[in-house]
Amino acid sequence: MTTVATVQEGTDNPYALSHLDSLESEAVHIFREVAGEFERPVILFSGGKDSIVMLHLALKAFAPAPVPFTLLHVDTGHNFPEVLEYRDRTVARHGLRLHVASVQEYIDAGKLRERPDGTRNPLQTVPLTEAIQQHRFDAVFGGGRRDEEKARAKERVFSLRDEFSQWDPRRQRPELWQLYNGRHAPGEHVRVFPISNWTELDVWQYIAREGIELPEIYFAHEREVFNRSGMWLTAGDWGGPKEGEQVETRQVRYRTVGDMSCTGAVDSDATTLDAVITEIAASRLTERGATRADDKMSEAAMEDRKREGYF
Repeated sequence: MTTVATVQEGTDNPYALSHLDSLESEAVHIFREVAGEFERPVILFSGGKDSIVMLHLALKAFAPAPVPFTLLHVDTGHNFPEVLEYRDRTVARHGLRLHVASVQEYIDAGKLRERPDGTRNPLQTVPLTEAIQQHRFDAVFGGGRRDEEKARAKERVFSLRDEFSQWDPRRQRPELWQLYNGRHAPGEHVRVFPISNWTELDVWQYIAREGIELPEIYFAHEREVFNRSGMWLTAGDWGGPKEGEQVETRQVRYRTVGDMSCTGAVDSDATTLDAVITEIAASRLTERGATRADDKMSEAAMEDRKREGYF
């Protein structure tokens, strides 16, 4: 009688994928699926860690050929200089084409009005949607992850948007067996989220494994900050600090990067990737819940912006 041994995945099976390999394989599949199904895809690239990982995956998906997509960044005018420098350096290194939609230009032209609180993140929607319409992008890659925020947890990998770039959760399609439906009517487009199933910890572990370079503000450094509503914000021309808000020098780092007016730093002594990973593993707050003031405007702040066309 012949005995057949059962090999369990993750133990003695030489063909089993690791957790990170599985996530990478899924993302690469999504990039290739979009390349074969759409005519004018674009990758949203801000120089933040999620968009950096997304670009790294795209480079892997098509190597040794170049990435067959252009990049798009919605620049609020209040972005961190270190991140913009990294963005431009990365675009030049890989010979990519970058479109920049400027919130400041819309304000100067009278198409948008500055908010009293100085926050420009909510103002990104109009430049983003008009850039999509102007360049006729039919698939737009974003670095959103389901663990970030309640509204993003509702997203499919392929998220259909109407001719006004608006999102309706009732129109989301089933995605069984990693089968993605990209059909859309003229004027509509699809937002695509290749790292939907990743967590913040997955992202950092992948960055460490792949040796991916990041802007320095993701690691602990000394910075002049002030406290507003329990968050350490960077002083700047956007309207901070106000009277009574004391600027002090602290050792901080950023878990997420966005508009300076609404992105808070966290106290940290994590100067290395290993230290950051240990810090994230011990955290009980999501990165947006801990450091993004724009998500605290209301319980449905993110969902309201998504319905209007934001990511």
